[in-house]
Amino acid sequence: MKKNLLIIHGGGPTAVINSSLYGAVMEAKQSDKVGRILAARYGTGGLMKEEFIDLTDVSDERLRALRDTPGSAIGTSRDQLEEAEYEKMAEVCVRHNIGYILFNGGNGTMDTCGKMFRMCEKKGLDIKVMGIPKTTDNDIAVTDHSPGFGSAARFIAQSTKELIADVRGLAIHVVVLEASGRNAGWITAASAMAEDEDGLKPDLIYLPEIPFDEEKYIHDIEELLKTKTGIVVVASEGLKDKDGDPVVKPIFKVGRSTYFGDVSAHLANLVIQRLGYKARGEKPGLLGRASIPLQSITDREEAEEAGRTACRAVLAGESGKMAAFRRISTEPYRTETFLVPVDEVMMHEKTMPAEFINENGNGVTEAFKEWCRPLLGGDLNRMCVFVEGDAK
Repeated sequence: MKKNLLIIHGGGPTAVINSSLYGAVMEAKQSDKVGRILAARYGTGGLMKEEFIDLTDVSDERLRALRDTPGSAIGTSRDQLEEAEYEKMAEVCVRHNIGYILFNGGNGTMDTCGKMFRMCEKKGLDIKVMGIPKTTDNDIAVTDHSPGFGSAARFIAQSTKELIADVRGLAIHVVVLEASGRNAGWITAASAMAEDEDGLKPDLIYLPEIPFDEEKYIHDIEELLKTKTGIVVVASEGLKDKDGDPVVKPIFKVGRSTYFGDVSAHLANLVIQRLGYKARGEKPGLLGRASIPLQSITDREEAEEAGRTACRAVLAGESGKMAAFRRISTEPYRTETFLVPVDEVMMHEKTMPAEFINENGNGVTEAFKEWCRPLLGGDLNRMCVFVEGDAK
């Protein structure tokens, strides 16, 4: 008897989450083991409400548009789940003849994936559960990188390059660009890729892996102001001091969620208050994960392959695992997919290693740039700026 396959999105979307959805659906459509291909509407909450989107008979032409669609085409969520919710989800799956479940998401979603796998085992259910990695923050353990990061990296690199060009053309202030990544600095670090070809690199990069020192920051700015009047700083939203406290105090809390103020505005205000120099903050926010024009082609292709790999694995009887990427070589760039036990990635956060951070703690190394470069999916837009070094 054929079993239905269910796909669930969890957490914040990326520019390629729907590419993984596309890969999984297309793979499932080729299998004679699958009855209906279902998607939970708005994540685990939709599963508990028994709200499904039936993708079985959607045309291939319409499905192909998923690869160019930002956000989550089926909806996602950040539901807080306890034992009772997992029991309810298992019961719903039995009721709807669901034999295969694919969870597409980041650390929290892989935690959900693992707990759902355990619940199915506990109840003796013949339901196979598999994870598809997804996160712009690139903080999922074991895998070389996660689908979603390459596009976020391309966005921040291109945006940084454009910001630097703007500041060079009107060099009258310090501009602080705030990048996503609460505890892991991968996206912030990717701003350094702006330097390729044109040399338009940020002046300073501050990562959450390095305790933020206000005095050192002001000193760094003072030193730069001795030789230039326009400065670009890229800082992580998750900067913390030596005691592990956020440099910007929480504004308020709702349940388990904590809302912090803008790091970019805080760092800009420090320059104004301490140095009396003009400064401003910028924060792309959700734009960094929603841009299709700056989507990395490499990222899109790998996201699709992650979806296909997970689907093939779960249909072959694998369960309690996640599809992951192993880098075979960087030049030329080659990777392969493999399966990792989901227990090894559940809530294990991968941060920037020391060899990717410069000695001063305010930039990245060439080793990081070499690692990151192929994930951008090609060169950034070329620029031509004459104001520095070309005057006769």
